[in-house]
Amino acid sequence: MTVMLFRQDAYLRDGTGVVQSLTQEGGIVLDQSLFYPTGGGQPGDSGWIRWDGHDLPIATTVKGEGDAIVLVPAEASALPPKGAHVTQTLDWDRRHKHMRVHTALHLLSVVVPFAVTGGQISATHGRLDFNMPDAPENRDDIEHALNDYVAMDARVSEGFMSNAELDANPHLVKTMAVKPPKSSGDVRLIRIGEDEDWIDLQPCGGTHVARTGEIGTLRLGKMEKKGRLNRRIYLHLDS
Repeated sequence: MTVMLFRQDAYLRDGTGVVQSLTQEGGIVLDQSLFYPTGGGQPGDSGWIRWDGHDLPIATTVKGEGDAIVLVPAEASALPPKGAHVTQTLDWDRRHKHMRVHTALHLLSVVVPFAVTGGQISATHGRLDFNMPDAPENRDDIEHALNDYVAMDARVSEGFMSNAELDANPHLVKTMAVKPPKSSGDVRLIRIGEDEDWIDLQPCGGTHVARTGEIGTLRLGKMEKKGRLNRRIYLHLDS
């Protein structure tokens, strides 16, 4: 099992690790990872690892067997041996933009209150697919509502709920196809707002900013029809 340092603190940019194994494809499994693995529509982190004078760029990060997290090198190069002590460094600018977009998409799921059928995140924009028959006509109202939530600078925090509690509150699960992330038998929840006065509360395994003000100004993008009852809405960071 790889310890998920990004869950303990999404703002960690540097850390250490010990090589546990190398995959047949040339991936690197550490005992603990700053790097978030691709999942839930969020791309895997990139960055660098260093050991004994070597500097290896990491192109992306993926999930491996069991609970392992695999760092994928950006180029064919010498790999650290098993047991090597390495320093991990995130491409922080890219990760932070993922955090901003991911949190913004949570707000979009509040402003457009339909079941979510899919989503994707990049460093400049994100999109959600909604189970809705018609595209919304109030584009300006949606954009204003999103930026009002940003301006509130609401707190974003993590909590946990048992599977039984989640089963008793099915309205918290907005995604139709993705199972909620679990940790030690519990479901991880991301809350925007205060405990008793929250804006959004839903299961999520990704990384997020600490306050909505950190997202920055949002711009609503195009809306596409992706099936009889599916509408795709794009959301962009202004900078």
